[in-house]
Amino acid sequence: MVTTHPLSPSDVQEQFGSNFIPTSFVTQDGAAFWLQRAGQKRQLAIAAPPDAAVFSRFHGQSQAFRDGYRLMLCPTSHANARALRATLPSLTPQPFGLATSAGFGDRLGLATPGHIRALERVLAEAPGKTIAPIFAQQSIREMNRTRRTPDDVLSDATWGTFQAGWRGPVGADADHLKTPDDIDICAAAGYSFYTFDPGAYVDSEVDEAPAEAVQRKVEGLAWDRLESSAKDLERAYVGQRFRFEHLDLQPDKLAVYRAAAKYGGAIAHVAAMYRHLVSKGVPCEVEVSVDETETPTTHFEHIYIASELKRLGVKWVSLAPRYVGRFEKGVDYIGDLGELQRDLDGHAAIARALGPYKLSLHSGSDKFSVYPLIVQAAYGQVHLKTAGTSYLEALRVLSHVDTALFRAILDFDRGRYEEDKASYHVSADVSKVPPAASLSDRQLPALLEDFDAREVLHVTFGSTLAQFGEQLMAALYANEEAYDETLERHFYRHLKPFA
Repeated sequence: MVTTHPLSPSDVQEQFGSNFIPTSFVTQDGAAFWLQRAGQKRQLAIAAPPDAAVFSRFHGQSQAFRDGYRLMLCPTSHANARALRATLPSLTPQPFGLATSAGFGDRLGLATPGHIRALERVLAEAPGKTIAPIFAQQSIREMNRTRRTPDDVLSDATWGTFQAGWRGPVGADADHLKTPDDIDICAAAGYSFYTFDPGAYVDSEVDEAPAEAVQRKVEGLAWDRLESSAKDLERAYVGQRFRFEHLDLQPDKLAVYRAAAKYGGAIAHVAAMYRHLVSKGVPCEVEVSVDETETPTTHFEHIYIASELKRLGVKWVSLAPRYVGRFEKGVDYIGDLGELQRDLDGHAAIARALGPYKLSLHSGSDKFSVYPLIVQAAYGQVHLKTAGTSYLEALRVLSHVDTALFRAILDFDRGRYEEDKASYHVSADVSKVPPAASLSDRQLPALLEDFDAREVLHVTFGSTLAQFGEQLMAALYANEEAYDETLERHFYRHLKPFA
């Protein structure tokens, strides 16, 4: 990247004052690029010689500028975001392989600068360590609820990354994809990381089913899609010894049949999704997620899943089993940490033996008691996935700067919770969340530390944004520094154990 240019950040600051965002300033191939504020919006500014080819890549308003340069002011559109990624290659999402990585879900499109501040702080305190960032991450389910598209999510992350001055590599996670159509729209947008969620094909009832029912379920599997048979299954697994580090497993026929009945449909679905993605010819890596299911993934079931996916030619970089205990949204782990440590140790040994690939921690927001355990078990080969916690931090800011709006959201969410929680694994009791009228302004921020209130506020985000989105965004734009500082503090706690 070329760093010499007749214009300096101080020159731009002198001309545009507080509207100029200094961290965004960068030069490339004789042109200077930066972001500046325009009310609640942002504009991309490009200064270059009048005949510079760069102007043809962007759309905006061009005018004469100082020192014989021209200035183009561009809207932060999807087209200009794509052009900026092509011009500044570090902004183009790329695969990360086995590097420790973290996904930063952002339901509002404003959180990336705060995420970057936290990441830079952590890495500055741990020279030589790497946490590869995925700033663009949102599931199709969340996009539907926030009325955003894959392009919206990726563009917002691009502009936020550029604004904050992050010039390292980035990824983009098309999260919890369930259909080939999901893949298509994310591939067209330019995502690099594809999380396949076959949860709808996992038969958790198998865990408690009698042997006869398990037998029938195995006989009913789509063996043509699995490119196998029940006899092949028995030969591959029944009575076989699987010794991976401290693990020593020798499954009997019923255990093998339970694993196949539970996960066979999911494996077939993942293989079909993978082949569809590969046919797109885009640079990418894959994560497999079976975490959003009712019952834990046993160590042998993990072996079965990984072995069958390998047999079918699927390649993946990380896998999210359903661990023991409860990983609910926006709160810390619920369960026995000793049992979880043993569970993680086994899954990590399997991932090293059959991969290597990373263990992925979904619903990873606010699981502060878990982070040291999974880092220790997986030797740092971990992908952390966070989502709604950045939205909760936005509400934390709101509880300080606009109490009237926060009160309206709180009462609205109490009424929406029972309906909106349907697709989430949460256990909050809404009756334990007090109505706004019963609280003083000084008591409002404490709700963001309360188990029940956090989950109620978390899972109602879609309804809340439909009702109050414009007001919430206006409050955050008006208090941008407070939001960035709040996110920095919060995500420092998330990231520090991984460095």
